[in-house]
Amino acid sequence: MKDTISEKATAGVHPRKSASAPGRSSSKGRAFWVSKLPPVSAFVVFIGGWELFCRLAGMKPYLLPKPSDIVRAASENAANLWVSVYTTMIESVLGFLISIVLGVGFAIILASSKLIEKSIYPYAIILQTIPIVAVAPIIVIWFGAGINAIVTIAFLIGFFPMLSNTLIGLNSADHNMKNLFYLYNASPLQTMFRLRIPAALPYIAAGLKISCTLAVIGAIVGEYIAGIGGGKGGLGYAITVAASRLQTAYLFACGLSASLLGIAFFLIVNGLSKWLLSSWHESEMNSSEG
Repeated sequence: MKDTISEKATAGVHPRKSASAPGRSSSKGRAFWVSKLPPVSAFVVFIGGWELFCRLAGMKPYLLPKPSDIVRAASENAANLWVSVYTTMIESVLGFLISIVLGVGFAIILASSKLIEKSIYPYAIILQTIPIVAVAPIIVIWFGAGINAIVTIAFLIGFFPMLSNTLIGLNSADHNMKNLFYLYNASPLQTMFRLRIPAALPYIAAGLKISCTLAVIGAIVGEYIAGIGGGKGGLGYAITVAASRLQTAYLFACGLSASLLGIAFFLIVNGLSKWLLSSWHESEMNSSEG
């Protein structure tokens, strides 16, 4: 008798669960589209209004091109635009990777000793306050025009966010956990790599999100000053040439390509951050659940 009751009870429970699962998935999908609808609608209205305004006002393409002119210019110069995007992408990635290695490495060195931190960190702040345009000619003299100088400029712009965020994270480790490591006679290296660096991972991820977009800006700034011309020039060189020739539509296309490149870098780093932190850190756990 009891077995029959339990079978009926379980038979009545399982259909409810299976019926509620599609309801939850459909509600999540509906919430996703509801959250994406306002920005997409605003984008469509903006582009449509821009196109309509240019047509009604009779704007000259070299003053303010229509979105259709920008798309046409990008398609007509697709080969050159792709080469420029690829060149800038390589330079940005190289500068970004160097900023990660040196930024995290120097932060670990500074965090290992308060004396070293107080002695060197102020000079890192001073380095950040110097405009990169003022330092770029010196970099060109030292490294020569071309990819070496461009990567160095991209690295310098992305270096300080990695250094400062990592240092803040290393210094924010829980004092109770530090005392526990000290109680168990952990060495400074063990405390650094098993406690302080894992505790600093959310801060390192924040620095990565800032540095990846700044690396694209640094590469384009470097191409303005130290870029090579011809068919291997990056987006900075392409923008300079388009501006000098009053090719405003292609100028917009290059600028939008640089923006999309920065967005792509950010999305990749953001996905990596979620993959790294979503299983244990509250910030990414909340975002993944919401």
